[in-house]
Amino acid sequence: MIIRIIIACLLALPALFLTARYNLHMYQLNGYKNVEHLSWLVKKIRQQWILLFALALGIARIFFDYLALDIVIYMTLGLICLVYNAMRRMKAKKKLVYTARVKRQIVTGLTVFVALAVLVCLFFGIGYLIPYCAIMVGTQEVYVVVTGVINIPLEKMINRYYINDAKRLLKKSKDLKIIGITGSYGKTSVKFYLQTLLREKYSVLVTPESYNTPMGIVKTIRGSLKPTHEIFVCEMGARHVGDIKEDCDIVHPHMGVITSIGPQHLETFHSIENIKKTKFELADALPEGGALFLNGDNEYIMDKAKEYENKVFYFAGGEGSGYRAGDIKLSQFGTEFTVTAPGGEKEVFRMKLIGGHNVANVLGAIAVAHYLGIPLSELKIPVRQLEPVEHRMQMRTSGMVTIIDDAYNSNPVGSKAALDTLSMFDGTKILITPGMVELGEKESEYNFKFGTYAAECCDHILLVGKKRAEDIKNGVLSRDFPEEKCIVFEKVEDALSFAYSIKSQTNKYILLENDLPDNY
Repeated sequence: MIIRIIIACLLALPALFLTARYNLHMYQLNGYKNVEHLSWLVKKIRQQWILLFALALGIARIFFDYLALDIVIYMTLGLICLVYNAMRRMKAKKKLVYTARVKRQIVTGLTVFVALAVLVCLFFGIGYLIPYCAIMVGTQEVYVVVTGVINIPLEKMINRYYINDAKRLLKKSKDLKIIGITGSYGKTSVKFYLQTLLREKYSVLVTPESYNTPMGIVKTIRGSLKPTHEIFVCEMGARHVGDIKEDCDIVHPHMGVITSIGPQHLETFHSIENIKKTKFELADALPEGGALFLNGDNEYIMDKAKEYENKVFYFAGGEGSGYRAGDIKLSQFGTEFTVTAPGGEKEVFRMKLIGGHNVANVLGAIAVAHYLGIPLSELKIPVRQLEPVEHRMQMRTSGMVTIIDDAYNSNPVGSKAALDTLSMFDGTKILITPGMVELGEKESEYNFKFGTYAAECCDHILLVGKKRAEDIKNGVLSRDFPEEKCIVFEKVEDALSFAYSIKSQTNKYILLENDLPDNY
């Protein structure tokens, strides 16, 4: 019996490590949100069926002490090690980050595991360690949620301390002007564009990368804010009603920018109305007289804007009172456009960025910079220096092939804008996409519509993954697109290799639209 127990423990330890690591990674990608993670588990239950099998074996072993059953448990634990080790070696788009929170959860998980093992031995006997090992490995899908729940009081206490410390630092910076930026899409781009334009005159701090959660904002303030900073540009993300208010309660912005409102994260927002309400929580938080910059081309923003004062609109397509961009000209070298300010000041701008939505994003940044006292003429050089934000309509040309990398998580409006940009190029136009996610019940509908748009402007459509490809392909074929030019691949690398092999007498433009996160 001792030998059987030792074998089970030796196999269970690496299996526990590998399965716990994978599920902790997914838990982190799901924002440490228990409800979201459990919802994700239900959808992905077949991906980890082998854990359910181990759980069933462990439960059976409690009642049947057979050597043959132990051997099946050993084989299952060994197979789990092989499968999850292979998954560990796969290149993740966003790796597990061993933050202080993750380390605390690991300690809690180990403590609970050891404590339960001791209790099993004391009350049931050492022989029950065999089913215990199988059950613990088999429950790793939900074990991460259990340890997360256990840590809730501790995490709340720690977060409150950090938040109060960040508020204290902001209060000390009395002359610091805080600009909040939110939107369904475009907020990260506008943030970085605004940083480039403002640093010509001001000392600017921005939240790095996609740090747009309360603790990401707090980390930026505590780690990077200096007395010399004059402006803090704070990106604010949201997946639930109240998320933007939570950010605003920390930083108390003086000005705000709402870049867009659209059907994104519908799985958690449930409706466009909830998205509108949440994005305008930034407007609600502004002090009296605080300027609110709004993308006037967005119908949802224009509808909600009627309720607010101190609005400054910017238009990259429509007409209205505010900052306007016109005479837009696109080439593979970038974009040229003319900006007219509300007071009549006018300048021609050139930039390396492409796409109508990039014109809107840059125009939003120009509007804020100009409002803060920088003449349009002084913004021409920094606009020319703007670099594409990584994976957001980032263009790379090699010979007769141009890659348009728009792989950052896609949304219905952004994906259509990317296709509109692709259609403006003169050459062979190729789309590579896995489709869109996090759109709730409308996911199938939006992917079908995406397919209809793609059929109108693409010469070849290469889809990745079977699940969403079916909806997109149905949309493509509904427009009488040649079926032999709409192909489904298992991996994006295979689709890209096929795209390069397509024979063409003209330049090839390959649009990489969306790249699903690791938890999809």
